[in-house]
Amino acid sequence: MAEKMKAEKKQKAIAIMRDCPTSPRKMRLVADIIRGVEINKALGILRYSKKEASIRMEKLLKSAIANWETKNESERLEDTKLCVKEVFVDCGRMLKRIQAAPQGRAHRIRKRSNHVTIVVDKMVTVENK
Repeated sequence: MAEKMKAEKKQKAIAIMRDCPTSPRKMRLVADIIRGVEINKALGILRYSKKEASIRMEKLLKSAIANWETKNESERLEDTKLCVKEVFVDCGRMLKRIQAAPQGRAHRIRKRSNHVTIVVDKMVTVENK
């Protein structure tokens, strides 16, 4: 039982990016695109996406892949089918700034940030009976 859990844990690789200076809402749009996709396809999607958040997400995905390679030195990346198992974006800290407004007033600007977590795992193939 413990051996099985260790083997499963070894196949997963996690990468976390904290305090990314992008709105979580904008980052979630990019995260939804690559969730459940094979890693080479996901890297291609991120490379050619117009979204500014995709640049940071691509870097994080490469980090998760590198983490998987260090965990599984005996296996080759080309031989295994890896996919983006999980991607989730949480709110980070919010910087509150003041912007001048008409008639001596001031408006508050909320500069949002986020935390992104990517989990890379072996792709599960379902066999039809």
